[in-house]
Amino acid sequence: MANDYYDTLIVGGGAAGITVAASLRRRVGNGNHSIGVIEPSSSHYYQPAFTLVGAGALSLESTRRDTSSLIPKGVTWIKDRCSNIDPANNKVQLDSSNKLSYKHLVVCTGIELNWDKIEGLANAVGKGGVCSNYSPETVESTLRSIHSLKPGDNAIFTQAPLPFKCPGAPQKIAYLTADYLSKNKIRDKVSISFNTHGPSIFGVPYFAERLVPIAERHGIAVNYQKNLVAVDSEASEAEFEYVGEDRNGEKVVEKFNMLHVTPPQSPPAFIRESALANDGGYVDIDQHSMRSTKFNNVFALGDVGSSPNSKTAAAIRKQAPVVVKQILADLEGTSSNAAYDGYGSCPLTTAFGKTMIAEFVYGGKVTPTLPLNPGKEYGVYWWVKKTGLPLMYWHYMLKGYEAFPKHNTSFVG
Repeated sequence: MANDYYDTLIVGGGAAGITVAASLRRRVGNGNHSIGVIEPSSSHYYQPAFTLVGAGALSLESTRRDTSSLIPKGVTWIKDRCSNIDPANNKVQLDSSNKLSYKHLVVCTGIELNWDKIEGLANAVGKGGVCSNYSPETVESTLRSIHSLKPGDNAIFTQAPLPFKCPGAPQKIAYLTADYLSKNKIRDKVSISFNTHGPSIFGVPYFAERLVPIAERHGIAVNYQKNLVAVDSEASEAEFEYVGEDRNGEKVVEKFNMLHVTPPQSPPAFIRESALANDGGYVDIDQHSMRSTKFNNVFALGDVGSSPNSKTAAAIRKQAPVVVKQILADLEGTSSNAAYDGYGSCPLTTAFGKTMIAEFVYGGKVTPTLPLNPGKEYGVYWWVKKTGLPLMYWHYMLKGYEAFPKHNTSFVG
């Protein structure tokens, strides 16, 4: 049964919330330190695998677990939705009208998919060739769309303006689609383009230089600073707007048979409207300590935090121990030098059986973990992506274990 006060209250029971709860419980034991996790969903998905689900390499069900099976022993699951945070008074409002108070607050709600920010998309996604790997409700439509492609068709893949979850995901599914078509002997008969809002194919130059030739190898036309603004599902047309200096504001309409969309994303409204938020609506935190810049007893991690890192599960894996150590230091009346260095990891599936793992920290510095060339594709990395990382996620990270190999910060490419 839920209490009305928690020593540590966690808003969000996704990857970040469960990891912090498990790690903190391991460190404080089952004594007097109460931990509560606010999470409305009964299902928990391993979202990094959605690319493989969309490509048919994994089933959606294999990425799902019951939330109840993941809540650590000794942690209270508050199966409700947060509707307001009042950090000045250490209180949280729930949809059920209940109010909770806390000593420490950890905010890890994730971010929302804003389908309605692209005209016509909300009603189109999931049918008629319009698909997206960004939701468990739509990811299986990607596979249907890929398998429906035939000679003469046009497949378009889009990337929205940052920030959004897993920045490499929009191009990964393009590579897997091209590889599928190659294996079925119709690659040269289907047009594939990748339209990105940004000026580069990837935010870290080292990897961008190596991904451009991969796109060329697959025969994918990459169009920069070209943003999806509207979808007409009945006419199978997508409208794009150029955002670069040369063609800024120019709009074009293109026919499609498959349109894979990355929806714009943002924090939930109650976060954007709270005293915790910065001008962009994200929880304003110190990028190293993960502590709120406005309220000393509040932390945020994962996608909802303002830290300028790639929004990936790998980032959460490195952020969670920092948050836990900071809280423990507060409880002991000391300070902690635990700091997050901006680490992110993006396993880039470049073909079936091939993956490049992009690892980097703040400033785009390349920091590989394994002693392999980080700029090359490897078959073993496909196994890491498909099998190794999910096993580590379910049985290690979400159990609160924190010992991981260090990434190499002295790598010179």
